[in-house]
Amino acid sequence: MSHLALTNIGELVTNDPNIAEGPLGILESAAVVIADGLVAWVGSASEVKSVANSDPIDMHGVAVFPGFVDSHTHLVFDGERSAEFAARMSGQPYAAGGIRTTVAATRNATDEKLRNNIQRLQQEMVSCGITSTEIKSGYGLDVATEERSVRVAKEFTDDVTFLGAHVVAPEFSDRADEYVDLVVGEMLTACAPHAKWIDVFCDRGAFTVEQTRRILEAGIAKGLQPRIHAHQLENTNAIGIAVELDCASVDHCTHLTDSDISVLAASNTVATLVPGAEFSTRSSYPRGRDLIDAGAKVALSTDCNPGSSYTTNMPLMIALAVREMKITPAEALSAATLGGAQALRRNDVGRLTVGARADLVALDAPSYIHLAYRPGVPLVSQVWRAGKTVFEVDKRRNHG
Repeated sequence: MSHLALTNIGELVTNDPNIAEGPLGILESAAVVIADGLVAWVGSASEVKSVANSDPIDMHGVAVFPGFVDSHTHLVFDGERSAEFAARMSGQPYAAGGIRTTVAATRNATDEKLRNNIQRLQQEMVSCGITSTEIKSGYGLDVATEERSVRVAKEFTDDVTFLGAHVVAPEFSDRADEYVDLVVGEMLTACAPHAKWIDVFCDRGAFTVEQTRRILEAGIAKGLQPRIHAHQLENTNAIGIAVELDCASVDHCTHLTDSDISVLAASNTVATLVPGAEFSTRSSYPRGRDLIDAGAKVALSTDCNPGSSYTTNMPLMIALAVREMKITPAEALSAATLGGAQALRRNDVGRLTVGARADLVALDAPSYIHLAYRPGVPLVSQVWRAGKTVFEVDKRRNHG
C-alpha cells in the first residue's frame, strides 16, 4: 500500500460535521493519512505518528480543504470569442445565439486539437484547485461532431454530458422541432454510449419546456441521467420540469421566483450557480442568499466556455459569490466542493472523510477565508488528486 501523511495543517476543512462542529467540519492543528489514493484517517496532528507508517509531511500551519468539484463546464470547443466579449462590454446584450459562432470552428477542428484544448484548460483548473470536472458537448450540433465531442471528453472525465440541445443547429434555423427529432434520434443513439448525463438549454433563444421534456425523457430512456440549463436569460418555468424529472442539477438560475426557490428547496435538485457568466455578461446575479436560506442545495461552478464565462478560476467564483450573492465564505467553499459533488450525485469527492478520494488543496494562507478575502491572488500552493501531487508551486521562484 502507498501511504502519505500530512501533518501540522493549521485548518483542515473536511465538509463533515460529524468530524468537527459546524457544516465545514473544520479541524485545527490537524493531520491526514492517505492510503492507495483514499483518505485513510483524519485527526489531530499530535496523533498522526501513531497511525502513519511514514514520516508525515509538515504543512507549516496552512489551510487544506477538499479539491473543488466543477460540475458545469464546456471544454470541448475550438476558436475564441473575445470580440463578442468586447462588444458586450460596450453595451451589446448577451444572447444564446452567440453559441453558434463556435460551432463552425469546432466542427472543423481535429480530435487532437479538441483534446489539446481540454488538456490545456484542465491544467489551468488544477492550478486553481479543481480536481473533479464535468465536461459537456454542445458545440458540434451535428451527429458526427457531437459524437466525437463526448468521446474525446470521456478521455478526461467520467462525468461527460451530452448537450446536443445547446441551441438549434444553424442549418435547422426555423425548424427547431426537426432538430429536436435529430437530437432524440440519431444523435442521442451515437452519443449515449460515451456519456453519463443529458442536458438541455431551456431558455429564450434555445429550447422550450415542451422540447426540453422530450429531449430529457429520451435521454433517460437511453440510461442517461438528466440535468438542465435554465433561467439564465429569462424565467421559462423550467424549474418544475427539472424537479419532476429529478434532474441532478438546474444550472444558472439567474431569474428565479420565490416559488421556484421553494420548489428547489423541497427537492433533490441542486441549484448550480455560475457567477462567471453574470460577470462576463453584465447580468444580475442569482439569489444565492435566498436559495441557501430556503434550504436549497447550492453548487458553484466556473461554467468555463468560450463565450460567456471563459475562466477556469474557482477561487474567483467563490469571491464573486461572496461579494455579489451575499453568500458567506464558508457557504461558498461548501458549494464549490460538496455542492459540486452533490450536483454530480457523487459521494467520493468534495469531502475529506475516511474512504473518500484523497483530493486535497493546500493554500498559502492560514484559512480558506482568504479565497474571498484576497480575490485574484494565486493562493493555491499544492494540489493532490487521488493522493498524488498534480500541482505544486515552484518555491524556487521566491529565491531569485
